[in-house]
Order: sequence, then structure tokens, then C-alpha cells
Amino acid sequence: MPPLVKIRSEREQMSAIERRIADFILDNAHLLRDYSSQQLANALGISQSSVVKFSQKLGFKGYPDLKYSVGAAVALASNGNGDVAEWPPENDPHGYLQVAEGLRRSKAAAEEETRVANPQEEVEAVIALIDAAPKVFVYGLGDDGLYAREFAMRLALLGILTVQHADPILMTANLSAARPGDVLLVFSEFGKLPQLWQLSRQFQEMGGKVVSITRHTANPLRAHADASLAICAHDPQPPVAQLLYRCSLQYLLDFVFVLLCHANSDRQRQLALNQERIQQLIDN
Repeated sequence: MPPLVKIRSEREQMSAIERRIADFILDNAHLLRDYSSQQLANALGISQSSVVKFSQKLGFKGYPDLKYSVGAAVALASNGNGDVAEWPPENDPHGYLQVAEGLRRSKAAAEEETRVANPQEEVEAVIALIDAAPKVFVYGLGDDGLYAREFAMRLALLGILTVQHADPILMTANLSAARPGDVLLVFSEFGKLPQLWQLSRQFQEMGGKVVSITRHTANPLRAHADASLAICAHDPQPPVAQLLYRCSLQYLLDFVFVLLCHANSDRQRQLALNQERIQQLIDN
């Protein structure tokens, strides 16, 4: 897993000193190569041993190993040789090309981080749960609800019996129909809403399995789910970070959908049949 992704994902479980080191590295990754462990410790007002222990806790041999790994990740995120591409002002007076290229690179990097953050065995476990489930319940609020609804429709096209609601009261009422082996997909960007934990706990008490879809951070919903899908999307500009979350989420859902098609040939036949029926309705 890329070092910056690992630091972000484990930050909320760190001690106060470890979070200070993590935040400094995340905010100054491109400058880390110029810092020795002692210089980093001096900048943060902590001991050098704290920096070394932080590096080792992340799985590195020591600070030099961490610094090298971060430097390699920063270079990879640029144009391949560590230098950010420059656009001549006279050819791009309003920064149009620079913004377009920057957004393209950011999306590609976020999708790649998302892919790495979801190991094959964990994704396959989610696929197995959905494919074998008698019913799949899908739930999300707000913007999450939009993606939950769209994914529920895709599952239905595969012939999977799907129950989807954006209303917590209606979804709670529908839990009476849950049976052992059913799956609940919970979409929540930050995974911190209390009603989501309650809904998930009730579903598990009825013998169902919960799959969380959240940011790649430590959060209550993800911690108590039976399986999880993690979304990576980080940018210093909040509007861009939100866009990256959406594109990474869509990428991961598309990946899961394609894997579901490949996992069961009957699903592919059902998809083709449903698409034909829908086309007939449109034509008529």
C-alpha cells in the first residue's frame, strides 16, 4: 500500500504525537526528502525516537525507508520523473490546460489509491456475499443515496432481489423481511452517523451481513461491518476532494459490478434479458 494512503488510513487510530507526525508528512510530502529524522523532530518539537517509532509502526525499517518510500510516491504522482509539468503562460493564459491536466492526474491517482486500498481477497469476499445473498438491502443518505440507488438498479438488472431506500424509517421497517444470508450495503462517506450503526447492528442481529462503503479512514461503520469497500480521495482543495471521492466511488462500484458479472454466467444472461426488455419498453 502506498505510504501516504497508509498514513491517511491509520491516522485516526494514532496517538496525538503520531498524528502530528502524520499531518506534517501528508502536508509536506514533497519536502520530506530534505528532512532528517532529527530535523523533522525539531520542527515538531518532539524526540527523534518518536519519529523512528512512527516509521517502524507503519511497517518501515526506519525513517530513511519511510522517507524514500514517500519520495517515490510523490515522484510517481507527478509526471514520472518528479517534476511537475509546466504550462507556458502564453499558451494557457487562464490556466485552463493546467486545471484540466491537474484534475485528470488527481482522478487517476485517486482511483489507483482506491484500487490498492481494496485487496483482491477483500473485494472477492464482498462479491461472494452479494452473489450468494437471497436479498440485498442497499442504503445511503444524501449524496450517498444517489450512488446507492444507482447501484441497487444495477444489481436488479443482474437478477438480484434488491431492497433500496433513502429513508431510515422505511429501511428500518423493511428489516423485518431480512433473513440469515441477506446482505446490507451501507453507503456513507464518513461512516459516523449513529442511525447507520443502529441499522447495521439490527441487520446483523437478524443474521445478515453488512458491507460498508466509506472513505478509507477508521470509522465506526467500517469497524463493525462484516466486510468493507474503501474509497481514497484526498486533495487540499475541498471541492476537488469531493469530486475525487465521487469518481473513485464510481470506479469501485463499476469494478464490483463487472466482477459480479464474471462471477456468475447466469447473471450475465439475466442482464442481457433485462436490457432487451427495457429496450422494448423504450421502443414502444
